[in-house]
Amino acid sequence: MKMYLLIPVLLLLPWMAVACTSDPELDIEPTVPEQPAQPEEGESENENQENMETSTIKLKVGGKTFTATLVDNSSTRALKALLAEGDLTIEMEDYARMEKVGPIGTTLPRNDEQISTVPGDLILYQGRYFVIYYGRNSYSLTRLGKIDNVSESELKAALGDGDVTVTLALSGE
Repeated sequence: MKMYLLIPVLLLLPWMAVACTSDPELDIEPTVPEQPAQPEEGESENENQENMETSTIKLKVGGKTFTATLVDNSSTRALKALLAEGDLTIEMEDYARMEKVGPIGTTLPRNDEQISTVPGDLILYQGRYFVIYYGRNSYSLTRLGKIDNVSESELKAALGDGDVTVTLALSGE
């Protein structure tokens, strides 16, 4: 009789052990919302917000210069601080016939979110790579901004087929 009771218990034991393990897909890390930037001393909150909303940089590709409007996040604030030290020249390679990507030489804060890119989007990838999209993609990335007033064909022509050198600079807002 004891044998008949032992068999079901032995059969259920592996199921109980599996039920007690955690599923890595269900492990959720808590996220802390990003705090808005505090106004500089002597600067009103409205002025600070206006500056971030109209924040632009210049991108020089070959003989062509583009203006890009930045979004407001810790990544773009760090990028602007880096550019305040001087222009940043990035050697960029073509990737997947949809983007140019190159290392920025340092690590910036990440604000990754699931996004769909469009031509002209400026992206931070893995905190270390600057990306200019001339095609479309969906992935978890950090949006930095967008090149202003440029068509997909103009952007493709400026970036070319192979490697390209891009120089980023503050635009003297």
